[in-house]
Formats: sequence, C-alpha cells, structure tokens
Amino acid sequence: MTALDTWLAEQAATRQAAGLVRRLAPRGPAEGMLDLAGNDYLGLSGHPRVTAAAAEAASRWGAGATASRLVSGSLTLHEALERDLAAFTGRDDALAFSSGYLANLGVVTALADADTLIVSDAHVHASLVDACRLARGAVEVVPHSDVAAVESVLAARTQPRALVVVESIYSVLGDAAPLPELAAVCARHDATLLIDEAHGLGVAGPGGGGLAAELGPDLAERVVLTVTLSKALGAQGGAVLGPAAVVEHLVNTARPFIFDTALAPSSAAAAREALAVLRESPGLADATRVCAASLAAAADVPAPAAA
Repeated sequence: MTALDTWLAEQAATRQAAGLVRRLAPRGPAEGMLDLAGNDYLGLSGHPRVTAAAAEAASRWGAGATASRLVSGSLTLHEALERDLAAFTGRDDALAFSSGYLANLGVVTALADADTLIVSDAHVHASLVDACRLARGAVEVVPHSDVAAVESVLAARTQPRALVVVESIYSVLGDAAPLPELAAVCARHDATLLIDEAHGLGVAGPGGGGLAAELGPDLAERVVLTVTLSKALGAQGGAVLGPAAVVEHLVNTARPFIFDTALAPSSAAAAREALAVLRESPGLADATRVCAASLAAAADVPAPAAA
C-alpha cells in the first residue's frame, strides 16, 4: 500500500465516522416529476425555445468552443450573450466564463492583489471562499449581513483598496443581503462591492434583474456582479458584470478565463434564449416567489426571507 493509499483510507474512515460521506445518485430525465432539489427556478432548462436554441447552436458551431477565448474560442455567440446580460442587469459590460464557480474565482483573484483587503461575509458560497483563499490580499471574514462589522473593518484597514464580497440572496437561509446599506458603506470607504447574484438573477429585483438592480446609479458605479447561467436561466456557465475597465482587466489577468476553454456554444445560446424569454415575461420572477411562499405555507414552514 502506498502512502497515498494509506492517507486516502484514513480520510475515508474519518468521513464515515462523522457521517459526512457523499455519494452520487444518477437520475434520468425528470419527466413527470417535480424537482425541488435543483436550481431550475423558472423551468427554463426544458423550455422549447431554450432547448431549440441549444440544439441549433451545437449543430452550427459544434459541441464545444474548441479553444480559449484569447486564442480562437471567442464566438459571436459569447459576445451577444455578454451584451444581453449587461443590458438586462444594467451594467456597462460583461464577460462570460464556463461556470459560475470560475467567474467567482476569476474576479476575486484578479481584483484583489496584495494591496487589497478582502472583506467576506461568513455565509458566502464555497466558490467565493476558495477565491478569497487563492487571492493575494488579506482576508477578513465578518458575521453574516453585519453592516457595522463591514464598516469597522473598512475603517481600520491599511490597504489602499478593499473588496467586499457578498451574495444578493444566500442559498442556505434564503435571506437577502442589505445591499443599499453595504453599498453606502463601500462608498464611504472607497471600497468595491462584489455581489454574487447566482440566486438573485431571474427571480429577484425588477423583472428578475437581480437585487443589485435596485441600487441607485450613484451606488452602482462601484459594484461588480457575478451571475450563474445554470440556475434561473437553466443553462450552464457564469459571467462577471461591471464597468468596462473591470472587464478589460479580467480579460488580461483572470487566469480561470484566460486558460480555460470558452463556454460551449449550446450553453451560450441556451442562456441567451432563456434571458430573452425572461425579458418577454417579467412576471416569471414574481410567480416564482409566489410559488415559494405557497409551498412554504403548505409545508407549514417559514417562507424564505427573500421570497
């Protein structure tokens, strides 16, 4: 038995004893079933227009982008998707990644160098936790949605720049971040606010534009967003949205973007068509929140705070 085998056996035994073993449970198509465990919030993954767009893109462009964006993998499909995402969320520019996880890794590590303090909410997603660990800046983790704690850390910082990392809607508790208050604190202390809208895009804010859409233009100028294309839009991939200068910086410095094969054509086309459906039917977002509240009432449990 090798040293690796010994260590793996020890790790497996530890997980088993703690009741923390994870196992895959493959399923077939969810035909005739109501999936309450997935993230297809609006049911767009199987929408006829969305699946048709994916199939047409695969037929025309092939199964994959075949290269990174900076080689020959940057397609007009990507550009169109980025343009539509930016317009839908009210941002200047957007950059598509092959997953939401990589979008978070890319933006945090690219924006937070050794002269940047990262202030992270205690409840952020694992992708943001990993991004903070990989970034070169010092990291301060603050209690969940504690605006006063964020302000205290920012006021005491010695670094010239700061990046505050939060989610608009937190996946575990379903609560919404106090974005206006956080944005105001960031404005007072010249910090950038990074908002992960993975669980907000499509289901929160005006017409599903996300909670950050409710921030005024004076506060929004120092805000950067990340989104996933795999939840409300029912496809695959992620994106970073914000000022054009931020996107230009990411193209040149974000390693998960530079060295990764570009988002597959079918995923880009599916996400773009799902966005079009959502844009044409803004009531979908409200209907989803009504369904969430109704389901909570039927189950006799509190409705999520953000529902």
